[in-house]
Amino acid sequence: MQLRDALDDYKRNTGHATRFPGERRTVTGRFTGGEGRLVHVDEDGELRDFGYPLTGRTGLVRSRIGLAIGDEIVWLDETPTEQRYVGDATLIETVHEADAATVTRRDVTIGDAHLTRATVDVGEDGHANVDPDALSLVVYARFAPDGRDDRVGQLRYDDAVEVYHADEHDFLASDTGFRDLRGQLPATFPELLEDAPTDLPRDRDGDRYEEERLSGEVIAEAPFEGGVAAVASLLTDRAETPREAARARLDELFADLDSADALAAAADETTPSVPASAPARESLVADLRVLSLLSADSGLRIAGPDFDPFYATSGGYGYTWFRDDAEISTFLLGADDRLGLGLDDWHARSAAMYVATQRPDGSWPHRVWPRNGSLAPGWANARIEDGPDVDYQADQTGSVIAYLAQARESGVAVPDLDATLVAALAGLDETLEDDGRPVVCQNAWEDSAGRFAHTAATFLEAYSELALHGDGLDADALGADSDAAGTPDGDAGASGGDLDPAALPDDLAGHARGQAIRVYEALDDLWVPERGCYALRETPEGAIDDRLDSSTLSLASAHRSFDGLGGADGSDGAAGAVDEERLDRLVSHVETVVDGLAHESDEIAGLIRYEGDAWRQAGQLSEKVWTVSTAWGANACAELAALLEAHEDPRADRMAERARDLLARVSPGGSLCESTSYLPEQFFDDGTPDSATPLGWPHAIRLATVTLLDDRDLLTTDAVAADD
Repeated sequence: MQLRDALDDYKRNTGHATRFPGERRTVTGRFTGGEGRLVHVDEDGELRDFGYPLTGRTGLVRSRIGLAIGDEIVWLDETPTEQRYVGDATLIETVHEADAATVTRRDVTIGDAHLTRATVDVGEDGHANVDPDALSLVVYARFAPDGRDDRVGQLRYDDAVEVYHADEHDFLASDTGFRDLRGQLPATFPELLEDAPTDLPRDRDGDRYEEERLSGEVIAEAPFEGGVAAVASLLTDRAETPREAARARLDELFADLDSADALAAAADETTPSVPASAPARESLVADLRVLSLLSADSGLRIAGPDFDPFYATSGGYGYTWFRDDAEISTFLLGADDRLGLGLDDWHARSAAMYVATQRPDGSWPHRVWPRNGSLAPGWANARIEDGPDVDYQADQTGSVIAYLAQARESGVAVPDLDATLVAALAGLDETLEDDGRPVVCQNAWEDSAGRFAHTAATFLEAYSELALHGDGLDADALGADSDAAGTPDGDAGASGGDLDPAALPDDLAGHARGQAIRVYEALDDLWVPERGCYALRETPEGAIDDRLDSSTLSLASAHRSFDGLGGADGSDGAAGAVDEERLDRLVSHVETVVDGLAHESDEIAGLIRYEGDAWRQAGQLSEKVWTVSTAWGANACAELAALLEAHEDPRADRMAERARDLLARVSPGGSLCESTSYLPEQFFDDGTPDSATPLGWPHAIRLATVTLLDDRDLLTTDAVAADD
């Protein structure tokens, strides 16, 4: 998104009840991709690239598709349109009902190439008697190579145009050549200063000859042959892909994807297949599709498509946070183990990147660019900067440790994995206070500081998983030959430094067990008997903040990991490590949080994020419902049901029922799941979706909850039915 587009959107949406001006929303339409490039096909057919964080190439920032009938152009975004996914992968079909013809488009992104194949049907009743081969597919496309909309040039060929700045060279090509091709300058300064937005593209202006070559904007007409026209775009780096190789790649693309069946087959290669017998299959297909779309070749994922690149109303979403990325990895590992999804490569790539991005002090940074793991813009890098470590999100390190420990147990083998776990254990110890709870730091929602129940839960789970799966870990793994605990940036930072293996005990698994017990016991400090729940946090000033917060639902899965350690003294593993009083408190806590955060309107029902959450409310006077909070509620109830079942506690059935009820709200047919199959981050009470869409985290939580309930025979058809 360029500043011109942000200003245009600002003009169009200032004062809107549920839209924040200056954004590029993805709450409508669908994405295609899965191998790096990420292309959004809006419900009206507009194409935009969102893959810069994944590939480093900007590509298309604006487009329109039209139908040329003689000298007249009918823009298809102004016609009645329907859209769907074809099959389980990311092939998108968009049908436009123009007066002259029905135009059926199929869009697919393969690697760095995107192809639109359009067919016209003029034989339907109500259509004009038009020769299909007299029609042209009109493509208005604006490219921003290297993220620039200035100092851009064009090179013209018979069947393609090349738009370039310095390193990035983007191509637009037609399988049938061009009937017409021209360029234009983007919105001018006077147009930007006008109150009204600017409609693009403009009519041809013979007085502005330079616009034909000195911009990223092109308007091309591709003739139909046999009722079919195909156009493709390809994003390249000039150092990696020479010009002739790029043009040859486009020729191959047209030849290989010359039919609807070929498009479908190519799309199928971009996403994992889900067994026909899988439970809640429609839900699982959608979840794996989304997680494929958001993934870079490295294995790291963006949180969601970046709808706000200028940080107008948020801090951006097109980055990798280690908290949700590691939890997604953990959920995928468990689902793959239960269903046999064939995700070994996913698990290995995730583990390898966590090893590569660990800092020398054993922690992980706030957020990184997923394409290579380098440090991304953020506000929680206290352990890299000078000064106190308050602006550090310790829960991210806990989440990565939990995944890596489980991956190690599952046989995921990557270089320096053991050394990374040893360094992470030392780093976790460094941020655990003498009272058994984590230090003052930032919370999961990144909007306050304190000593949080959620952070303690991630520490409990990390220590427990290390204790369960840390046999054979040795402090000597942090030897001089190890490449672990080093970042792609190669900078230890002001407060970082190499860890001393001599400071660690010999029995690392036993040490982790002891630390887990300390955290387990210290959680009593956060129990609030008056509310029957654990507090959100202890403030930096030492006061107890007893508001309800959906992040504290993570205590359920953390205690289930801890329960695997057996009796507190290690003597009776069958009994489990969680005592009866703690079980009572967990049941009370989960039910109190789920009931207290429940919010319902005529259009939606789910959980808000926390009491008093005022973020992105616009004109709404109450907190908004979040899909991640609702899915977290479902997962917490499912985890607690499994824990109670292991203790032969009859309350397990009640918790499983609550899990199914919450799961239904975020499942296909539920009020929080869009018809596109996507889970947006938030909803207004009137049912309008908002913010990052789709958001990877709730999709992964939904995937994990379905497979957990099914694995324990607790999933019923209620879980995939629409909520009332």
